[in-house]
Amino acid sequence: MKALVYRGPGKKEWTEAEKPKILKPTDAVIKVTKTTICGTDLHILKGDVPAVTDGRILGHEGIGIVEEVGDAVKNFKKGDKVIISCVTSCGTCDYCKKQLYAHCEDGGWILGHLIDGTQAEYVRTPYADTSLYHVPENVDEEALVMLSDILPTGFEIGVLSAKVEPGDVIAIVGAGPIGLSALLTAQFYSPSEIIMIDLDDHRLEVSKRFGATKTVNSSDGNAIQKVFELTDQRGVDVAMEAVGVPATFDICQKIISPGGRIANIGVHGEKVDLHIEELWIKNITLTTGLVSAYSTPMLLKTVEAKKVNPEQLVTHRFKLDEIMKAYDVFSNAAKEGSLKVILENE
Repeated sequence: MKALVYRGPGKKEWTEAEKPKILKPTDAVIKVTKTTICGTDLHILKGDVPAVTDGRILGHEGIGIVEEVGDAVKNFKKGDKVIISCVTSCGTCDYCKKQLYAHCEDGGWILGHLIDGTQAEYVRTPYADTSLYHVPENVDEEALVMLSDILPTGFEIGVLSAKVEPGDVIAIVGAGPIGLSALLTAQFYSPSEIIMIDLDDHRLEVSKRFGATKTVNSSDGNAIQKVFELTDQRGVDVAMEAVGVPATFDICQKIISPGGRIANIGVHGEKVDLHIEELWIKNITLTTGLVSAYSTPMLLKTVEAKKVNPEQLVTHRFKLDEIMKAYDVFSNAAKEGSLKVILENE
C-alpha cells in the first residue's frame, strides 16, 4: 500500500509501506476512505514530538471501511463504515474507567505517533470495539472526519475544560480549525460574546460566519489592548489558546479577568512564561489537556441533527496520492486560505 512516512524533522515521503495486519484479537484493519491533516502533524514535522521516529506513518483522523477484525471484536464486522477516533481506548484500565482515554495505559494518542497512522490506504486500529464508531446513514462524510479529532478537541479541551456558561465573554486565540471547532461548540452554552483573535483577516472573516461576535487582528502586537477596549477594560471570562506558541498563550494570561478560566488547547513545542506573579491574585483556573474523545457519541448526534456543521471547516479536497501537495496547501494557510483538507482514497 501507499502511505505518508515521517523521515525526521522537516522530512516526509509518500511511498510504499507494508499493509497492516491483525496483531491482536482486539484489532481491526480499516481501508481508509477519507482522512485529513492536523496541526499536530505539522508540529511532528517540526520536530516538536520526539516520540515520533523515522519510518512512522503519520495521521490520526479519518473514516473508512472495516477490512478485517480480530477474533475478540464484537461490535464491528467486515464492510462496516466507521469513524476512526484519534484516541485508542482499551476501555478497562484505571484511566479509561475515569474517561481519561487520552491516558489509556495501552492506548491514548498512538495513531501516527507511537504506531502507524491514517495517512495511508489502510490502518490498523487496536481495541476496535472501544476506538471506532459506526457511521450513520445520510450524514456528510466530511463532517464525520472532523469527529475523529478536531471537533471533540475544541469541545473537550476548550469549551468543557473552561466551563463555558451562558453570558460568558470568551476570547479564542487562533482561528484555525481547532479554534473554529471551539467556536462552533461554545455556542451550545450561549455565551454573550465570542472574540476571535488571529493574524489572518481571511480566517477572522470565516469566524464571523461561524458565529464570532467580534474579531481582533493581532498582527500589530496590540491584541491585548484591543480586547480590553472591546470589554470595557474588564477582560474576558474565558480565554482559549488554540495555536501552541508562547505569544498566543501570553495573550490569554494577559486578557483574563478575575475568576476567569484559561483553557490551553494548542500543542506547545517550546516553553512559555507563566506569569504567576500577576495571576496568583486573580483566582483564575488554567487547564491543559489532550483530547479523550469521550464526547464523540454526543457530538455525532448533534452532527446528525445538523445542530453543528463541521463540514464547513473543509476548504480543500485532494486525492490521497496528492498528499504532498495537500501538505503544502495546509502548511501555507494564509496564502492558500486553507482550513481543513480532505484526502480521499478511491
